[in-house]
Amino acid sequence: VMAAAAQATELSTFYTLVQQAGLTASLEVAGPITVFAPTNDAFKAVPADKLDKLSKDPVLLKSVLTYHVIPGSLKSADITANTSVTTLNGTKLAISKAGDFVTVDDGMVTQADVMTGNGVLHLVDSVLMPAVKK
Repeated sequence: VMAAAAQATELSTFYTLVQQAGLTASLEVAGPITVFAPTNDAFKAVPADKLDKLSKDPVLLKSVLTYHVIPGSLKSADITANTSVTTLNGTKLAISKAGDFVTVDDGMVTQADVMTGNGVLHLVDSVLMPAVKK
């Protein structure tokens, strides 16, 4: 997954933040894993103060990034109407499909099923934020 992310210019922010969070090894595991990777435009849409907070808080950054990763291989054809999956950070992620459109929480998959050596990569148009534990 990391090799595919490194080659995709629209995922350069995601790739950099994964390295910054020390998660490279987690995404290079034998797998399979499925990654919903936010595009550069998705990161640009995050308010600057929130993005700044993320980049300065390694624990929060790791939590947000692992919320984009699920164990196992999940292709768009495997997604039914409404489903919930457990992410690497231990919280539930809502995935839905209507026709050819796949949504993940509030985000839309813009490019699905990029097959990699250790899983599946889906490009998403927003940065998914896990629910904050009270």
